[in-house]
Amino acid sequence: MMNPIRLAAMVLAAVAAVATATAQTSGPDTYKAKCAMCHGTDGSGNTPAGKAMKAQPFNSPDLIKASDADLIAATKNGKGKMPAYSGKLTDAQIKDVIAYIRKLQKQ
Repeated sequence: MMNPIRLAAMVLAAVAAVATATAQTSGPDTYKAKCAMCHGTDGSGNTPAGKAMKAQPFNSPDLIKASDADLIAATKNGKGKMPAYSGKLTDAQIKDVIAYIRKLQKQ
């Protein structure tokens, strides 16, 4: 039988590994589930819904210059034809999506 303290340490290590893996993929996963339909997988906005809603490409100078706080506010409150995601996404999910958008801007 395994020592209870050792077992507890192993369980905590496994939970921490899963939490870290989840945090690393939550931005891209949330983006794919909630944003890609309009903004496209590459952030170009080149989708039927994105064209209809006139979604700005993430690599546009205005969005590159926008602060993270500006992008978070637009995501939470909506902007133009984009709906508000406050109450639909957690603050952590929104921050993870913004971090992922910043990666898309560099591609």
